[in-house]
Amino acid sequence: MSAKALSSTVEDYLETILNLEKNKKIVRVKDIAQKMEVKLPTVTSMLNNLVERGLINHEKYEYVELTKEGKRIAKDVYRRHVIFRDFLTGILNVDAITAEEDACKMEHVVSPATLERFVKFMEFVKSCPRGGSDWLLQFDNYMRRGRDDVECLKKMKGFVGRYKSEIRKLEDEIG
Repeated sequence: MSAKALSSTVEDYLETILNLEKNKKIVRVKDIAQKMEVKLPTVTSMLNNLVERGLINHEKYEYVELTKEGKRIAKDVYRRHVIFRDFLTGILNVDAITAEEDACKMEHVVSPATLERFVKFMEFVKSCPRGGSDWLLQFDNYMRRGRDDVECLKKMKGFVGRYKSEIRKLEDEIG
């Protein structure tokens, strides 16, 4: 079953069940209803849908358990969620509550190719010489105050000075 064929609501249920399994080991209908802030009949209706799709195992009045396919999809949704949440908080410095809400929305609409670009961008920012916390602090300052030409020029000159030796080291390593 393709994850793209699933609605965001179905994905949210799978992700919620996965997270509840991690924390509680045994997932009950009432746990899902409480976590998702919906009524029990709403959860029951969705669980019947998920059983029909082969994404969960559930008998009336019994525990809820993800199938292998359900778990695969839930882990993928959760991975997307974490990537967006971490990008929003760690790169853009969005507050945690807003980042969590936005990540939940974004996780359902992004293509796998775009998601992979986000992952690579985050890796680049954290590992590339111009990346890291100094660069991110400058971005944060820019977001708060806008462009400051004097400060920008100072940072550019500092960047060039700091990385001339890094460039030489890398050139020596390469050959």
